[in-house]
Amino acid sequence: MTLTLEMVKEAQSRIGSHIIKTPLLRAHALDALLGCEVHLKFENMQVTGAFKYRGAINKILKLSNEEKQRGIVTASSGNHGKAVAYGARELGIRATVVIPDTAPPFKVKAIEQLGAKIVYSSVTERFDVSERVAEENGYTLFHPYDDDDIMAGQGTMGLEIMDQHPSLDTVIVPTSGGGMLGGILTAMKESGSGISILGAEPAAIPRYSESLEHGERVKVESRRTIADALVSAQPGGRNFPVVQKYVDGMLKAEDASILKAMKMLLMEGRILAEPSAAVGLAAVLEDTYIPNSDEKVCFVISGGNVGFDQLRQLDDVSYVI
Repeated sequence: MTLTLEMVKEAQSRIGSHIIKTPLLRAHALDALLGCEVHLKFENMQVTGAFKYRGAINKILKLSNEEKQRGIVTASSGNHGKAVAYGARELGIRATVVIPDTAPPFKVKAIEQLGAKIVYSSVTERFDVSERVAEENGYTLFHPYDDDDIMAGQGTMGLEIMDQHPSLDTVIVPTSGGGMLGGILTAMKESGSGISILGAEPAAIPRYSESLEHGERVKVESRRTIADALVSAQPGGRNFPVVQKYVDGMLKAEDASILKAMKMLLMEGRILAEPSAAVGLAAVLEDTYIPNSDEKVCFVISGGNVGFDQLRQLDDVSYVI
């Protein structure tokens, strides 16, 4: 199966009563710091605090009664696991989440509090472990991004963006495996939108930058990054062809710049964003991308699940440029 615009529209109809149509607003206070007309899409206000609920609830709602009775399993560094756990609890489904050792403890605790069973794993083995758990227990496997139903759910954000501000020039999307980027690209590009769409990823794990350069999926070294929700070492098999076909560019940002962007959002915009959600702004702070002064740029604030340990790292960070 290949993701289509029709699948994204069907997902929008299916999940409409379960999600929040998050606001897209101007952020005048950030214009001078980022050198453009700044707009923000607030997925940190989504159910469970991140965009992941769109894809998770879309796939959950498509389960058969038999699949619901057997249970579901997924691998997640935090936000997707929380979304799956929340949706499963709402519909009375047993959920298991395979957690990599890079996941922040506060995100793990949130998943546990929603009633999901936790299985620990390394980052590199988390998908193999989730597949094994699925086979051993008869669970339905929920891949966090390499899945058309998940990608269709995330793509509903693209439909909202076009409806909320059709005259944008550029949208910058935090990117890991490519579920959100692939979904948004499908929604907007197949709708005929002329808006430029860029992905943004941590420089520590440049899986899409490397893959696009080589013209095929490349697995990069799995290294630690402050952007704990963007740790996939390789683009998804279903996601990469979509990104390769439609994306207008891929940006990278160092961890130091991600922290600067996170603090800038908090202090100047009064916006609580997790590190991964700030990667697009970080790329602009680094001049990886230099927008025109009158360019209408929408940064997707993909999540707001932040721990106090992450906030403490902002104490000595300066974002003045």
